[in-house]
Amino acid sequence: MEYLASSQEGHDKESNNERLDMIQNMDPTAGTSLLSLPMEAFLKAAISLKDQVVQMTWIGQHGMDSGMGTSMDPTVYTGLLGTAFTCFRSYEATGSQQDLLLTAEIVDTCAVVARASTRHVTFLCGRGGVYALGAVAANYRGDHQRRDLFLSLFLEVAQERALPIGPEEGGFGMSYDLLYGRAGFLWAALFLNNHLGEETVPSNLLMPVVDAVLAGGRAGASDNTACPLMYRWHGTRYWGAANGLAGILQVLLHFPLSNEDAEDVKGTLRYMMSKRFPHSGNYPSSEGNPRDKLVQWSHGATGMALTLCKASKVFVGDREFRDAAIEAGEVVWKNGLVKKVGLADGVAGNAYAFLSLYRLTGESIYEERAKAFASFLYHNAMNLVTDGHASGAAHASSLFQGLAGTACLWFDLLAPEKSRFPGYEL
Repeated sequence: MEYLASSQEGHDKESNNERLDMIQNMDPTAGTSLLSLPMEAFLKAAISLKDQVVQMTWIGQHGMDSGMGTSMDPTVYTGLLGTAFTCFRSYEATGSQQDLLLTAEIVDTCAVVARASTRHVTFLCGRGGVYALGAVAANYRGDHQRRDLFLSLFLEVAQERALPIGPEEGGFGMSYDLLYGRAGFLWAALFLNNHLGEETVPSNLLMPVVDAVLAGGRAGASDNTACPLMYRWHGTRYWGAANGLAGILQVLLHFPLSNEDAEDVKGTLRYMMSKRFPHSGNYPSSEGNPRDKLVQWSHGATGMALTLCKASKVFVGDREFRDAAIEAGEVVWKNGLVKKVGLADGVAGNAYAFLSLYRLTGESIYEERAKAFASFLYHNAMNLVTDGHASGAAHASSLFQGLAGTACLWFDLLAPEKSRFPGYEL
Protein backbone atom coordinates (compact mmCIF):
# COMPACT_ATOMS: atom_id res chain seq x y z
CA MET A 1 0.00 0.00 0.00
CA GLU A 2 1.37 3.36 -1.00
CA TYR A 3 -0.27 6.70 -0.43
CA LEU A 4 0.04 9.07 -3.38
CA ALA A 5 -0.55 12.53 -1.98
CA SER A 6 -1.05 14.15 -5.36
CA SER A 7 -3.85 11.77 -6.38
CA GLN A 8 -6.57 13.01 -4.00
CA GLU A 9 -9.68 14.26 -5.73
CA GLY A 10 -10.97 17.76 -5.15
CA HIS A 11 -14.46 18.62 -4.09
CA ASP A 12 -17.24 19.66 -6.42
CA LYS A 13 -18.05 23.21 -5.31
CA GLU A 14 -21.53 23.28 -6.80
CA SER A 15 -22.66 20.02 -5.19
CA ASN A 16 -20.92 21.03 -1.95
CA ASN A 17 -22.94 24.25 -1.85
CA GLU A 18 -26.13 22.26 -2.35
CA ARG A 19 -25.21 20.01 0.58
CA LEU A 20 -24.35 22.98 2.78
CA ASP A 21 -27.68 24.57 1.91
CA MET A 22 -29.36 21.34 3.01
CA ILE A 23 -27.84 21.80 6.47
CA GLN A 24 -28.20 25.56 6.77
CA ASN A 25 -31.73 25.87 5.37
CA MET A 26 -33.75 23.10 6.97
CA ASP A 27 -37.20 22.34 5.68
CA PRO A 28 -39.30 21.93 8.85
CA THR A 29 -41.87 19.90 6.89
CA ALA A 30 -39.33 17.34 5.77
CA GLY A 31 -39.40 15.32 8.99
CA THR A 32 -36.34 14.82 11.19
CA SER A 33 -33.84 17.57 10.50
CA LEU A 34 -30.13 16.93 10.34
CA LEU A 35 -29.51 18.82 13.56
CA SER A 36 -32.24 17.19 15.63
CA LEU A 37 -30.81 13.68 15.66
CA PRO A 38 -30.50 12.57 19.30
CA MET A 39 -27.21 11.31 20.67
CA GLU A 40 -28.78 7.87 21.05
CA ALA A 41 -29.12 7.74 17.27
CA PHE A 42 -25.40 8.36 16.82
CA LEU A 43 -24.52 5.75 19.44
CA LYS A 44 -26.73 3.14 17.81
CA ALA A 45 -25.41 4.04 14.35
CA ALA A 46 -21.79 3.96 15.53
CA ILE A 47 -22.14 0.50 17.07
CA SER A 48 -23.95 -0.81 14.01
CA LEU A 49 -21.37 0.60 11.60
CA LYS A 50 -18.50 -0.69 13.74
CA ASP A 51 -20.07 -4.16 13.64
CA GLN A 52 -20.41 -3.90 9.86
CA VAL A 53 -16.74 -2.93 9.52
CA VAL A 54 -15.74 -5.89 11.69
CA GLN A 55 -17.88 -8.21 9.59
CA MET A 56 -16.43 -6.94 6.31
CA THR A 57 -12.78 -6.80 7.32
CA TRP A 58 -12.37 -9.41 10.04
CA ILE A 59 -15.11 -12.00 10.51
CA GLY A 60 -15.88 -12.32 6.81
CA GLN A 61 -12.19 -12.63 5.95
CA HIS A 62 -10.98 -14.70 8.91
CA GLY A 63 -9.08 -17.76 7.79
CA MET A 64 -9.20 -16.85 4.12
CA ASP A 65 -5.87 -16.67 2.33
CA SER A 66 -6.92 -13.50 0.54
CA GLY A 67 -7.65 -11.70 3.78
CA MET A 68 -5.33 -13.17 6.38
CA GLY A 69 -2.30 -14.11 4.30
CA THR A 70 1.00 -12.32 4.01
CA SER A 71 -0.54 -9.90 1.49
CA MET A 72 -2.98 -8.63 4.13
CA ASP A 73 -2.73 -4.90 4.83
CA PRO A 74 -1.94 -4.64 8.59
CA THR A 75 -2.04 -0.83 8.81
CA VAL A 76 -4.24 1.64 10.65
CA TYR A 77 -4.56 3.77 7.54
CA THR A 78 -6.30 1.44 5.08
CA GLY A 79 -5.87 -1.98 6.64
CA LEU A 80 -7.06 -4.35 9.31
CA LEU A 81 -5.45 -2.45 12.16
CA GLY A 82 -7.88 0.37 11.40
CA THR A 83 -10.65 -2.04 12.36
CA ALA A 84 -8.83 -2.76 15.62
CA PHE A 85 -8.53 0.97 16.29
CA THR A 86 -12.26 1.42 15.62
CA CYS A 87 -13.05 -1.35 18.10
CA PHE A 88 -10.77 0.32 20.62
CA ARG A 89 -12.53 3.64 20.13
CA SER A 90 -15.83 1.82 20.65
CA TYR A 91 -14.46 0.36 23.89
CA GLU A 92 -13.43 3.83 25.06
CA ALA A 93 -16.92 5.17 24.33
CA THR A 94 -19.02 2.26 25.61
CA GLY A 95 -16.81 0.22 27.93
CA SER A 96 -17.53 -2.92 25.88
CA GLN A 97 -15.11 -5.66 26.92
CA GLN A 98 -16.02 -7.57 23.76
CA ASP A 99 -14.71 -4.68 21.67
CA LEU A 100 -11.50 -4.62 23.71
CA LEU A 101 -11.07 -8.35 23.16
CA LEU A 102 -11.68 -7.87 19.44
CA THR A 103 -9.04 -5.15 19.39
CA ALA A 104 -6.50 -7.50 20.93
CA GLU A 105 -7.36 -10.40 18.63
CA ILE A 106 -7.08 -8.30 15.49
CA VAL A 107 -3.81 -6.75 16.64
CA ASP A 108 -2.34 -10.23 17.15
CA THR A 109 -3.14 -11.10 13.54
CA CYS A 110 -1.67 -7.83 12.27
CA ALA A 111 1.47 -8.40 14.35
CA VAL A 112 2.24 -11.64 12.49
CA VAL A 113 2.32 -9.78 9.18
CA ALA A 114 3.97 -6.63 10.55
CA ARG A 115 6.78 -8.62 12.16
CA ALA A 116 7.86 -9.79 8.71
CA SER A 117 7.93 -6.25 7.35
CA THR A 118 10.69 -3.77 8.13
CA ARG A 119 9.64 -1.09 5.69
CA HIS A 120 7.69 1.37 7.85
CA VAL A 121 7.73 2.08 11.58
CA THR A 122 4.91 4.65 11.89
CA PHE A 123 1.59 4.51 13.72
CA LEU A 124 -0.62 4.84 10.65
CA CYS A 125 1.31 2.75 8.15
CA GLY A 126 3.84 0.60 9.99
CA ARG A 127 4.88 -1.67 12.83
CA GLY A 128 4.82 1.19 15.30
CA GLY A 129 1.03 1.28 15.20
CA VAL A 130 0.66 -2.48 15.61
CA TYR A 131 2.90 -2.62 18.68
CA ALA A 132 1.57 0.58 20.24
CA LEU A 133 -2.09 -0.37 19.94
CA GLY A 134 -1.27 -3.92 21.01
CA ALA A 135 0.44 -2.75 24.19
CA VAL A 136 -2.34 -0.32 25.07
CA ALA A 137 -5.13 -2.84 24.46
CA ALA A 138 -3.30 -5.50 26.50
CA ASN A 139 -2.82 -3.03 29.36
CA TYR A 140 -6.53 -2.21 29.49
CA ARG A 141 -7.27 -5.94 29.54
CA GLY A 142 -4.89 -6.42 32.45
CA ASP A 143 -2.65 -8.69 30.38
CA HIS A 144 0.69 -7.31 31.51
CA GLN A 145 2.70 -10.09 29.91
CA ARG A 146 1.25 -9.27 26.50
CA ARG A 147 1.65 -5.55 27.14
CA ASP A 148 5.33 -5.99 27.94
CA LEU A 149 5.85 -8.14 24.84
CA PHE A 150 4.45 -5.43 22.57
CA LEU A 151 6.42 -2.77 24.42
CA SER A 152 9.64 -4.69 23.89
CA LEU A 153 8.86 -4.99 20.19
CA PHE A 154 8.20 -1.26 20.03
CA LEU A 155 11.44 -0.46 21.82
CA GLU A 156 13.25 -2.64 19.27
CA VAL A 157 11.84 -0.36 16.58
CA ALA A 158 12.90 2.69 18.58
CA GLN A 159 16.50 1.48 18.49
CA GLU A 160 16.67 1.62 14.69
CA ARG A 161 19.59 3.82 13.77
CA ALA A 162 17.76 5.46 10.87
CA LEU A 163 15.40 7.27 13.25
CA PRO A 164 17.80 9.70 14.97
CA ILE A 165 20.25 10.13 12.10
CA GLY A 166 19.92 13.72 10.95
CA PRO A 167 21.02 15.29 7.67
CA GLU A 168 24.36 16.21 9.19
CA GLU A 169 25.16 12.49 9.04
CA GLY A 170 23.75 12.06 5.56
CA GLY A 171 20.69 10.26 6.92
CA PHE A 172 18.13 10.93 4.24
CA GLY A 173 17.01 7.30 4.03
CA MET A 174 13.91 7.79 6.20
CA SER A 175 11.37 10.49 5.41
CA TYR A 176 10.03 12.89 8.05
CA ASP A 177 6.29 12.71 7.37
CA LEU A 178 3.44 11.33 9.47
CA LEU A 179 2.43 8.42 7.24
CA TYR A 180 5.80 6.86 6.56
CA GLY A 181 8.52 8.81 8.35
CA ARG A 182 9.99 9.92 11.65
CA ALA A 183 6.98 11.99 12.70
CA GLY A 184 4.79 8.91 12.36
CA PHE A 185 7.07 6.92 14.64
CA LEU A 186 7.06 9.73 17.20
CA TRP A 187 3.25 9.80 17.16
CA ALA A 188 3.17 6.08 17.94
CA ALA A 189 5.43 6.74 20.93
CA LEU A 190 3.20 9.62 22.06
CA PHE A 191 0.18 7.30 21.87
CA LEU A 192 1.93 4.80 24.12
CA ASN A 193 3.05 7.44 26.62
CA ASN A 194 -0.41 9.00 26.66
CA HIS A 195 -2.06 5.71 27.64
CA LEU A 196 0.65 3.98 29.66
CA GLY A 197 2.66 6.79 31.27
CA GLU A 198 4.99 9.57 30.18
CA GLU A 199 8.27 7.66 30.18
CA THR A 200 6.96 4.37 28.80
CA VAL A 201 9.02 5.21 25.73
CA PRO A 202 11.81 7.19 27.37
CA SER A 203 12.66 10.71 26.27
CA ASN A 204 16.30 9.77 25.76
CA LEU A 205 15.11 7.65 22.83
CA LEU A 206 12.63 10.19 21.49
CA MET A 207 14.39 13.54 21.74
CA PRO A 208 17.22 12.56 19.33
CA VAL A 209 14.50 11.75 16.79
CA VAL A 210 12.82 15.10 17.45
CA ASP A 211 16.19 16.79 16.95
CA ALA A 212 16.65 14.92 13.68
CA VAL A 213 13.24 16.08 12.44
CA LEU A 214 14.08 19.68 13.27
CA ALA A 215 17.52 19.40 11.66
CA GLY A 216 15.99 17.89 8.54
CA GLY A 217 13.47 20.72 8.32
CA ARG A 218 16.16 23.34 8.61
CA ALA A 219 18.22 21.66 5.93
CA GLY A 220 15.18 21.43 3.69
CA ALA A 221 14.46 25.13 4.15
CA SER A 222 18.02 26.29 3.59
CA ASP A 223 17.09 27.92 0.27
CA ASN A 224 13.99 29.64 1.70
CA THR A 225 14.84 32.25 4.31
CA ALA A 226 11.16 33.04 4.92
CA CYS A 227 10.30 29.55 6.19
CA PRO A 228 12.44 27.99 8.94
CA LEU A 229 11.37 24.36 8.33
CA MET A 230 10.57 22.55 5.09
CA TYR A 231 10.40 18.90 4.07
CA ARG A 232 10.17 16.93 0.85
CA TRP A 233 8.22 13.75 0.30
CA HIS A 234 8.97 12.05 -3.03
CA GLY A 235 10.50 15.32 -4.18
CA THR A 236 7.51 17.56 -3.40
CA ARG A 237 7.26 20.00 -0.50
CA TYR A 238 3.83 19.00 0.80
CA TRP A 239 2.00 21.11 3.35
CA GLY A 240 -0.72 18.71 4.45
CA ALA A 241 -1.17 16.44 7.44
CA ALA A 242 -0.43 13.12 5.76
CA ASN A 243 2.89 13.77 4.05
CA GLY A 244 3.74 17.37 4.81
CA LEU A 245 4.32 20.25 7.16
CA ALA A 246 1.00 20.22 9.03
CA GLY A 247 1.48 16.64 10.19
CA ILE A 248 5.13 17.06 11.13
CA LEU A 249 4.45 20.27 13.08
CA GLN A 250 1.50 18.63 14.84
CA VAL A 251 3.87 16.00 16.23
CA LEU A 252 6.64 18.45 17.14
CA LEU A 253 4.14 20.51 19.14
CA HIS A 254 3.76 17.59 21.59
CA PHE A 255 7.42 17.69 22.66
CA PRO A 256 9.39 20.11 24.85
CA LEU A 257 11.04 22.58 22.50
CA SER A 258 13.91 24.97 23.15
CA ASN A 259 13.28 28.65 22.49
CA GLU A 260 15.06 28.34 19.13
CA ASP A 261 13.07 25.26 18.14
CA ALA A 262 9.78 26.84 19.22
CA GLU A 263 10.53 29.96 17.19
CA ASP A 264 11.22 27.83 14.11
CA VAL A 265 7.92 25.99 14.55
CA LYS A 266 6.05 29.28 15.02
CA GLY A 267 7.86 30.83 12.09
CA THR A 268 6.88 27.93 9.85
CA LEU A 269 3.24 28.24 10.87
CA ARG A 270 3.32 31.97 10.22
CA TYR A 271 4.84 31.39 6.81
CA MET A 272 2.04 28.95 5.94
CA MET A 273 -0.58 31.37 7.23
CA SER A 274 0.88 34.12 5.04
CA LYS A 275 0.57 31.92 1.94
CA ARG A 276 -3.15 31.17 2.25
CA PHE A 277 -5.19 31.66 -0.88
CA PRO A 278 -6.47 35.24 -0.57
CA HIS A 279 -10.03 34.64 -1.79
CA SER A 280 -10.85 31.37 -0.05
CA GLY A 281 -8.51 31.34 2.95
CA ASN A 282 -7.61 27.74 2.10
CA TYR A 283 -4.06 26.38 2.24
CA PRO A 284 -2.02 25.07 -0.74
CA SER A 285 -1.40 21.33 -0.89
CA SER A 286 2.31 21.93 -1.52
CA GLU A 287 4.82 24.74 -1.73
CA GLY A 288 3.97 27.06 -4.65
CA ASN A 289 0.99 25.00 -5.81
CA PRO A 290 -1.64 27.44 -7.21
CA ARG A 291 -4.48 24.88 -7.20
CA ASP A 292 -7.11 25.88 -4.64
CA LYS A 293 -9.33 22.82 -4.59
CA LEU A 294 -8.53 20.46 -1.70
CA VAL A 295 -10.23 20.97 1.67
CA GLN A 296 -9.51 17.85 3.69
CA TRP A 297 -7.23 16.40 6.34
CA SER A 298 -4.64 15.22 3.83
CA HIS A 299 -4.38 18.62 2.16
CA GLY A 300 -5.83 22.03 2.89
CA ALA A 301 -7.67 23.78 5.69
CA THR A 302 -8.81 20.77 7.72
CA GLY A 303 -5.37 19.49 8.66
CA MET A 304 -4.18 23.04 9.28
CA ALA A 305 -7.16 23.78 11.55
CA LEU A 306 -6.25 20.80 13.72
CA THR A 307 -2.56 21.73 13.86
CA LEU A 308 -3.31 25.39 14.56
CA CYS A 309 -5.60 24.37 17.42
CA LYS A 310 -2.71 22.46 18.95
CA ALA A 311 -0.36 25.41 18.35
CA SER A 312 -2.83 27.72 20.09
CA LYS A 313 -2.75 25.51 23.18
CA VAL A 314 1.06 25.30 23.19
CA PHE A 315 1.74 28.97 22.40
CA VAL A 316 -0.98 30.45 24.55
CA GLY A 317 0.38 33.98 24.26
CA ASP A 318 0.20 34.01 20.47
CA ARG A 319 -3.43 34.82 19.63
CA GLU A 320 -2.67 34.62 15.90
CA PHE A 321 -2.73 30.82 15.92
CA ARG A 322 -6.14 30.70 17.58
CA ASP A 323 -7.49 33.21 15.06
CA ALA A 324 -6.00 31.28 12.15
CA ALA A 325 -7.50 28.02 13.47
CA ILE A 326 -10.93 29.63 13.58
CA GLU A 327 -10.47 31.01 10.06
CA ALA A 328 -9.45 27.57 8.78
CA GLY A 329 -12.58 26.17 10.41
CA GLU A 330 -14.68 28.64 8.43
CA VAL A 331 -13.10 27.34 5.22
CA VAL A 332 -14.03 23.79 6.21
CA TRP A 333 -17.60 24.83 7.02
CA LYS A 334 -18.03 26.43 3.61
CA ASN A 335 -16.29 23.73 1.58
CA GLY A 336 -16.02 20.60 3.67
CA LEU A 337 -18.96 18.47 2.55
CA VAL A 338 -16.79 16.64 0.06
CA LYS A 339 -17.66 13.55 -1.96
CA LYS A 340 -16.05 10.93 0.26
CA VAL A 341 -16.62 9.62 3.79
CA GLY A 342 -13.18 8.88 5.21
CA LEU A 343 -10.86 10.64 7.59
CA ALA A 344 -8.16 11.36 5.02
CA ASP A 345 -10.19 13.14 2.38
CA GLY A 346 -13.83 12.90 3.39
CA VAL A 347 -16.61 14.43 5.44
CA ALA A 348 -15.73 12.48 8.60
CA GLY A 349 -12.21 13.90 8.67
CA ASN A 350 -13.47 17.41 8.04
CA ALA A 351 -15.94 17.18 10.93
CA TYR A 352 -13.03 16.71 13.32
CA ALA A 353 -11.87 20.27 12.61
CA PHE A 354 -15.00 21.48 14.37
CA LEU A 355 -14.54 19.12 17.30
CA SER A 356 -11.00 20.41 17.74
CA LEU A 357 -12.23 24.00 17.63
CA TYR A 358 -14.93 23.15 20.15
CA ARG A 359 -12.32 21.83 22.58
CA LEU A 360 -10.19 24.92 21.99
CA THR A 361 -12.89 27.58 22.32
CA GLY A 362 -15.73 25.91 24.20
CA GLU A 363 -18.15 27.55 21.76
CA SER A 364 -21.21 25.45 21.00
CA ILE A 365 -21.33 26.48 17.33
CA TYR A 366 -18.45 24.13 16.61
CA GLU A 367 -20.13 21.20 18.31
CA GLU A 368 -23.24 21.97 16.26
CA ARG A 369 -21.23 22.09 13.03
CA ALA A 370 -19.57 18.76 13.82
CA LYS A 371 -22.98 17.28 14.49
CA ALA A 372 -24.29 18.71 11.22
CA PHE A 373 -21.52 17.02 9.24
CA ALA A 374 -22.01 13.81 11.21
CA SER A 375 -25.75 13.97 10.56
CA PHE A 376 -25.11 14.39 6.86
CA LEU A 377 -23.10 11.17 7.02
CA TYR A 378 -25.88 9.51 9.01
CA HIS A 379 -28.14 9.96 5.98
CA ASN A 380 -25.60 9.72 3.15
CA ALA A 381 -22.53 7.69 4.14
CA MET A 382 -23.50 4.53 2.28
CA ASN A 383 -24.22 6.41 -0.93
CA LEU A 384 -20.96 8.33 -0.67
CA VAL A 385 -18.85 5.25 -0.09
CA THR A 386 -20.48 3.55 -3.07
CA ASP A 387 -20.43 6.46 -5.51
CA GLY A 388 -17.31 8.36 -4.53
CA HIS A 389 -14.80 5.78 -3.40
CA ALA A 390 -11.86 5.89 -5.78
CA SER A 391 -9.94 2.99 -4.23
CA GLY A 392 -12.65 0.39 -4.68
CA ALA A 393 -14.21 -2.02 -2.21
CA ALA A 394 -10.88 -2.96 -0.65
CA HIS A 395 -10.72 0.32 1.26
CA ALA A 396 -14.44 1.04 1.59
CA SER A 397 -14.49 -0.09 5.22
CA SER A 398 -11.08 1.28 6.18
CA LEU A 399 -10.39 3.89 8.85
CA PHE A 400 -8.90 6.65 6.73
CA GLN A 401 -10.55 6.04 3.36
CA GLY A 402 -13.80 4.34 4.29
CA LEU A 403 -16.61 3.84 6.77
CA ALA A 404 -14.63 3.06 9.91
CA GLY A 405 -13.69 6.73 10.22
CA THR A 406 -17.37 7.66 10.26
CA ALA A 407 -17.98 5.19 13.10
CA CYS A 408 -15.17 6.82 15.10
CA LEU A 409 -16.67 10.26 14.47
CA TRP A 410 -20.07 9.14 15.74
CA PHE A 411 -18.48 7.67 18.87
CA ASP A 412 -16.59 10.92 19.46
CA LEU A 413 -19.78 12.95 19.22
CA LEU A 414 -20.99 11.25 22.41
CA ALA A 415 -18.35 13.17 24.40
CA PRO A 416 -17.03 15.97 22.16
CA GLU A 417 -14.88 17.41 24.93
CA LYS A 418 -12.85 14.17 24.82
CA SER A 419 -12.86 13.77 21.04
CA ARG A 420 -9.66 13.44 19.02
CA PHE A 421 -8.84 12.79 15.41
CA PRO A 422 -7.68 9.14 15.17
CA GLY A 423 -3.94 8.90 14.69
CA TYR A 424 -3.50 12.67 14.82
CA GLU A 425 -4.72 14.12 18.10
CA LEU A 426 -4.03 12.78 21.61
